[in-house]
Amino acid sequence: MGISSTPSAPAHTIDLRVNGRDCQVAAAPQTALLHVLRNDLMLNGPKYGCGLGECGACTVLIDGVAARSCVIPVRAAQGREVTTLEGLGDRACPGPTQQAFIECQAAQCGYCLNGMIMTVEALLRREPDPTDAQMRNELHHNLCRCGTHIEILQAAHRAVELHACARTSRSADLPDLDAPRAAGEAKA
Repeated sequence: MGISSTPSAPAHTIDLRVNGRDCQVAAAPQTALLHVLRNDLMLNGPKYGCGLGECGACTVLIDGVAARSCVIPVRAAQGREVTTLEGLGDRACPGPTQQAFIECQAAQCGYCLNGMIMTVEALLRREPDPTDAQMRNELHHNLCRCGTHIEILQAAHRAVELHACARTSRSADLPDLDAPRAAGEAKA
């Protein structure tokens, strides 16, 4: 567990599902999800940027949708799947979107990267082959003070390719359920 995120407010036991794991935290229900993720669950992917939901540094996925965790109370995440940057992959085996950002060297200081990656991930879950305009529209609401927007867009395009490869690879690993039937029909 960890220290309660809001020591002055009465803590409640909050049940969460984060990165595929069930967990409990002691926090006031109105505590920002970001504070619980960082302080109680030690997940440092989402960053505290503006605290107003404007910059995107705190972005997580809630049921696959990009959400600004600095303005969402932890109680709103109960019964829902929360995915942080850590839930997409790790250093040894990054997820496709993470790998795209690595390959395209789409980081300067890295502070905005969590929000950029999570926003692209949410877009690709919703729209596997987005247009450039859709990517720009999604990323428009994420701030990058270092100006790596060109590399970030390149990474978003590369993420589309890597996600497509991952889908193809997964479907190639599935057994062909029609093959035995077709083989049986050929013998008859």
